[in-house]
Amino acid sequence: MTLAVRYTAARTLETALVEPSAPGPGEVEVAPAYVGICGTDLHIFHGDMDTRVDAPAVLGHEMSGRVVRVGPGVEGWAPGDAVTVMPLRWDGSCPACRAGHQHVCQHLDFIGIDSPGAMQQRWTVPAATLVRLPPSLSLDRAALVEPTAVAVHDVGRAGVRDGEKVVVVGGGPVGVLIALVARAAGADVRVVELSAHRRLIAAKLGLVGWDPAAVHVPDLVREWTGDAGADVAFEVSGAAGGVDTAVEVLGVRGRLCLVAIHPRPREVDLHRFFWRELTLVGARLYDRSDFEKAAELVADGTVPADRLISKVVPLAEAPSAFAALESGTDVMKILVDCTDDTQGAAA
Repeated sequence: MTLAVRYTAARTLETALVEPSAPGPGEVEVAPAYVGICGTDLHIFHGDMDTRVDAPAVLGHEMSGRVVRVGPGVEGWAPGDAVTVMPLRWDGSCPACRAGHQHVCQHLDFIGIDSPGAMQQRWTVPAATLVRLPPSLSLDRAALVEPTAVAVHDVGRAGVRDGEKVVVVGGGPVGVLIALVARAAGADVRVVELSAHRRLIAAKLGLVGWDPAAVHVPDLVREWTGDAGADVAFEVSGAAGGVDTAVEVLGVRGRLCLVAIHPRPREVDLHRFFWRELTLVGARLYDRSDFEKAAELVADGTVPADRLISKVVPLAEAPSAFAALESGTDVMKILVDCTDDTQGAAA
């Protein structure tokens, strides 16, 4: 048996012993080492995704670990290999897949949402989802490769170029990662975030943070850009006010990249889109090249993952970690340590 954290109902998680499944043809059994808790996991915890999540559901998709067993027909992987998982399973036959956009497959299985996730001591996944980790990368830092891949994809979708002025609205983990990746692409970046703790983390990373409750962000952007406005804005807050700010800070022909999940329709100043010829792009998930680039950025320190990790909790204490993240005050990223073999993990 193996210990797992499962979502059972709104705001209810349990730790339970479950029977691990042996890897079948084309599959690999992985021992997760560290699993990050992300905003999507919180949406599930709140019950916002009950129409999609089949409870009881094992959560988690930001992970690192090692291969334990390989199934029939699997080549190139061996026990002990350090890996992360790109948690996407697509059908390969829908119009999106046929157009080369498998990551937004119209019948996508997002592993950890639509099927069992990584918050367990043994996890069987398709071998095709594995991404090899650089030997120099520690497994705790490697748990941030998946959210970094999100940031790499977002910066690519926005077309960020060297020398551009970029505003990131929302300074949580993904927002800070976007800021770091955009800076690595040569952009001059500002982060808008209400939390003083998260602004402090951004400052320690060399990023300028603005408190929208204390200053009028559009005025600061005009001053910063010589009245031109930002070239790119990322909306990562998920709030109506964040959308307004992201639109208002953009200059002529600016690009707005929508990253956050907005559970309900928002009012948008379309007149401003018309008047300044703005562009709106959506950014969802990632592809393999984003993952591989993300692993490089974390391994070489461009993304200092260790400075974004607020705490690490054992698997049995994961439910309490969700409550800490929900408060959103003095935390950035919490990792769940799945390596405690005293809890009944399979041999």
